[in-house]
Amino acid sequence: MNTALENLDFSKYADGLIPAVVQDYGTQKVLMLGFMNEEALHHTEQTGLVTFFSRSKGRLWTKGEESGNHLQLRQILVDCDRDSLLVKAVPSGPVCHTGADTCWTEKNSREDFLYYLEHIIELRRKGTDESSYVKKLFAKGINKIAQKVGEEAVELVIESKDVNRALFLGEAADLLFHYLVLLQAKDCTLADVVKELQHRHQPK
Repeated sequence: MNTALENLDFSKYADGLIPAVVQDYGTQKVLMLGFMNEEALHHTEQTGLVTFFSRSKGRLWTKGEESGNHLQLRQILVDCDRDSLLVKAVPSGPVCHTGADTCWTEKNSREDFLYYLEHIIELRRKGTDESSYVKKLFAKGINKIAQKVGEEAVELVIESKDVNRALFLGEAADLLFHYLVLLQAKDCTLADVVKELQHRHQPK
């Protein structure tokens, strides 16, 4: 457990539970609110699956233990008073028990579609649907993924010398999609690339 989490003040509340707001790591949408005690927090860190203490069940409860719609942990942040958490995670399906994307009935998507598409690629990669194009591509390994990006780049260059706008945009979309796949294969994200560009943009 990191230092910030070790300094959490669980004693501030009579039941020893602190609120944990869950946010989608990719879309930044607020998904749900749960409560954690020390045991739930430790279990979350150890398993990588967001786990709460259920007040109704009177026990630890891992989100998705029945539905399969788990929350894959990415990051935990502590607020300034050390008595609440912001949990950033990747959902594997609808979060609310009603079947909605979030417990506030918001659609869990990002205005920037590329980040949303990146999220979908990650779900396909980790999913169990063996017929998925993304799943098959990842199964072939990094060399095949890189080769595919190269092929799409060449096709885009060829179409750029023509005047068919629709074909050019189609090849541009193919290249961008496979570029996102390659980023994930290298354990990088679109946000990482944006940060690099922002760093280069800083005045010298």
